[in-house]
Amino acid sequence: DAIVNAANSALAPGAGVSGAIHRAAGRELAEACAKLNGCETGNAKITSGYNLPAKFVIHTVGPVWNGGDKGEPELLASCYRNCIQLAVEEGLASIALPAISTGVFGYPSKSAAKVAIDTARESEGLNLVRFVCYDSSSAEIYEELLGVQKQNS
Repeated sequence: DAIVNAANSALAPGAGVSGAIHRAAGRELAEACAKLNGCETGNAKITSGYNLPAKFVIHTVGPVWNGGDKGEPELLASCYRNCIQLAVEEGLASIALPAISTGVFGYPSKSAAKVAIDTARESEGLNLVRFVCYDSSSAEIYEELLGVQKQNS
């Protein structure tokens, strides 16, 4: 029902996954985001999905990693919690979550995955929470932390 965009604080189209989401959704997404007056770190805002298969895009701004003692874990948990809360408030059943802050913001992948999984487990109201990984090394971290057994074939 909703995908999460790891956005910049202006909610402007950026590079990477955020840019891909904006390109796929169409110019209407950027126009809608411009009307939201940005977003603070740890918060989330929602728009329509426009040309995307998802009904909604939930935009959140993750923390920049500064060693972990500047409130980064709490801010990252707030991102996930606020995204899930918005989805529940909209009556949605499912959400796709990326590894927020692990790209150019430099958050260590395993630490970020633990925050994401723990926060999602604490949350209620959704039928499906899907963690979407950019690459196989990220997927392996989530599989390990979730206890996913790989099948040999």
